[in-house]
Amino acid sequence: MGGSVMMNRRVFLRNVFAGSAGLYFGAKPLNILAGNNSRIVTILHTNDIHCHIEPFESSDERYNGKGGLARISQYAKQVKKENPNTLLLDAGDMFQGTPYFNFYKGELILKTMTKAGYDAGTIGNHEFDNGLEGILKPLEYAGFPLICSNYDFSDTILKDKFPQYEIFEKSGIRIGIYGLGIELKGLVSEKNFGNTVYNDPLKTALEMESLLANEESCDLIICLSHLGLRYRDNKISDEVLASETGFTNLIIGGHTHTFLEKPLEIKNKSGEKVIVNQAWWGGLMLGQVDFVFEDAMKKSVLIENKMNS
Repeated sequence: MGGSVMMNRRVFLRNVFAGSAGLYFGAKPLNILAGNNSRIVTILHTNDIHCHIEPFESSDERYNGKGGLARISQYAKQVKKENPNTLLLDAGDMFQGTPYFNFYKGELILKTMTKAGYDAGTIGNHEFDNGLEGILKPLEYAGFPLICSNYDFSDTILKDKFPQYEIFEKSGIRIGIYGLGIELKGLVSEKNFGNTVYNDPLKTALEMESLLANEESCDLIICLSHLGLRYRDNKISDEVLASETGFTNLIIGGHTHTFLEKPLEIKNKSGEKVIVNQAWWGGLMLGQVDFVFEDAMKKSVLIENKMNS
């Protein structure tokens, strides 16, 4: 792809359980992953947090005492300390799900995510649960951009509130991020999204990735998607998106609350691999992808997937 740094990428993929003992896994130290002339970009990601700030309280042993933003925050801060070239991202539906939302609406979760160190996110359908005003009011508490590329808010109170893309630079590596939301009609009450215009996500993705690759010279392109992993019909999904794009390297998904033991690798229309991942829901899992940028031109791809409770 057209970028300012001509390098190969080795890719390390991990999904990590946010278990009762914290986030632990048998990860290789960064100095083992990378050589002297290598730079590592670590992507940490969540989706469908649904206001689970604290661990679950449940009679179900699978959930009780697990999940929540508190442990994710601790782990993310540790990783960022070890590797400043780290981004913490979210793929939408941070609103709704616990009494914290009923009482504080979106204010508390956005304050908490800001304190946790999130660098960017996108919006999901549940962000519309209290209408456009319910998005606008808490938006001031988000200390990170919420990227949305295919919702056109021009004729609403949310005009100019969401960037279509963002670019982060880490050790000379340009990382472009765009965001895609699911069709709201039939999923959200029409009075809650008002005059929001839904643009075709695939067409939008092709426009965004081309801009980021060819005009913005990004070395790594990430899509934050709240489309859902897969469907039985022809509905647009992350799997379809991966196969039809050409420059996107990583799709971080949400909406379907999918548990993936192993991130997917799907060939795009150019025959290149696109990583597709989703980190369950409620902070029960944290996705981690390490991109190792190497000066050597020899192709090398190494995949690791490790999860521990």
